[in-house]
Amino acid sequence: MDISRRIAVRQELEALLYDYWHDIDTNWGKNAGSYYTDDAVFQGEAASYEGREKIEAFYAWRVAQGARVAVHAVANFRVELVGERGANATWYCLLYAHNGERPQASAPPITISLVTDAYVQADDGRWLCRHRKWETLFQGGAPAHNPKL
Repeated sequence: MDISRRIAVRQELEALLYDYWHDIDTNWGKNAGSYYTDDAVFQGEAASYEGREKIEAFYAWRVAQGARVAVHAVANFRVELVGERGANATWYCLLYAHNGERPQASAPPITISLVTDAYVQADDGRWLCRHRKWETLFQGGAPAHNPKL
């Protein structure tokens, strides 16, 4: 295994993940679809979204619900290379979120989840998420939003 390639891909994917969640938390996910393949699957425990259009529809639904303050904190990001153009990653998401305007009262995360991603590298060199699977480990506080669309 080429450790320098693994490190480079890990850094690139981790930066991509941070950019994604920054868009979700500060821009209502208006660019979320651009991080996924056309046939991507966003697999939650309550509902799943198949295809980039359904993923974009979820974020449009979220915007329509009104003000919400959210922080998706990422921890323990790990990557395994799969062939020349693939990678699998696992990481933890600590979700702090409440409906309404900021500032919100401080509280523990509403969920802590193990997330497993599968990425593919497009012909133009960009990495795209092909599959994202959520497994809730801890839950409490305000409800998470994962409606069936």
